[in-house]
Amino acid sequence: MNSRINQLVPRYLLLIAFSLFVLLPIFGLFLSAFKTDTQIIQGPFSLPQSWNLENFRQAWFTGRFNIFFKNSVVVSLAVVIASVFLSVLMGYAFGLLPMPGKKWLFPLILLGYMVPFEAVIIPLYHFLDLLGLRDSYWALILPQIGLSVSFGTLWMTSFFENAPRDLVDAAAMDGCNRWQTLWRVLWPLAKPSITTLIVLIFMWTWNEFLLALVLIQDETLRTLPVGLAFFQGKYTANIPLLAAGALIVALPTVVVYVLFQRFFIRGMLGGAVKG
Repeated sequence: MNSRINQLVPRYLLLIAFSLFVLLPIFGLFLSAFKTDTQIIQGPFSLPQSWNLENFRQAWFTGRFNIFFKNSVVVSLAVVIASVFLSVLMGYAFGLLPMPGKKWLFPLILLGYMVPFEAVIIPLYHFLDLLGLRDSYWALILPQIGLSVSFGTLWMTSFFENAPRDLVDAAAMDGCNRWQTLWRVLWPLAKPSITTLIVLIFMWTWNEFLLALVLIQDETLRTLPVGLAFFQGKYTANIPLLAAGALIVALPTVVVYVLFQRFFIRGMLGGAVKG
C-alpha cells in the first residue's frame, strides 16, 4: 500500500505543478481584465477594487470586437457544418464501402492535412484573387474546409473501420440501404467521434490567424485573432484593455469545450484506443 502511495504522490505533484503552470497566467489575465491602469501596477494576481466591465465594453465597441466576433462566428459555423458533413460521408465511404481507387485516393486527400498553410499561402492568395474571392468570407471558409475535411476524413475513417460489422449486416438484412445505414444505425454510435471533430475544427477555425491576416485587407471582414493583433498594436500600454480583448477571443472556445466535454473526452479516448 505504501509503495503504491509513494508512486502516486510524485505523479499528482507533477500534475498539480503543470496545472498551476497553465492556469495561473489565465487567472492573472482574468483579474487584469477588470482592473484600471492604476490598479494593474499592484500586480497581476491582486484583486480588482471593483468588478468593472468597462474594459470589455471599450474593447467590444471601440475596438470593433463586435464586428470581428460576428465574422468569426460566420466563418467558424460555415467551416464546421460543411467540414463535418463531408468528413462523415467520406469517412463512411473509405471505411465501409467498396470503392475503386481507395488505396491511392485516401493518401491524396490526406495531403491537404499534411501540407501547412505557410507553404501554399502565396499561391492561394493569387488563386483567390483571380477568382475574385479575396477579401470575402469565402477566402477564409474554402481553404479551411479543405484542411478540415482532410483531417476529418482520417478521423471518421478510423471510426467507421472499427464500427461493428454485425450492425451493418443486420441493417442490410432489414432492408436498409447505405444511406439509411449511415444515418439510422451508425450516426448514433458516431456521436462522440463527431462531437470531438466538431470541437477540434471549431477551435482550429476560430483561432486561425495566418489566412485572415494575408487574405483579408478589409477591416470589416477581420476575424477576432487578427482584430486582437491590430488592437494590441494600438493599445500596447493598456494591459487591462488588452486582457479584456484576449478574454473575448478565448471565451467561445472555452464555452464550446465545456458544453461538449463529455462527448469530447469519450471521442478522444475512443480514437486513441481504436487508433
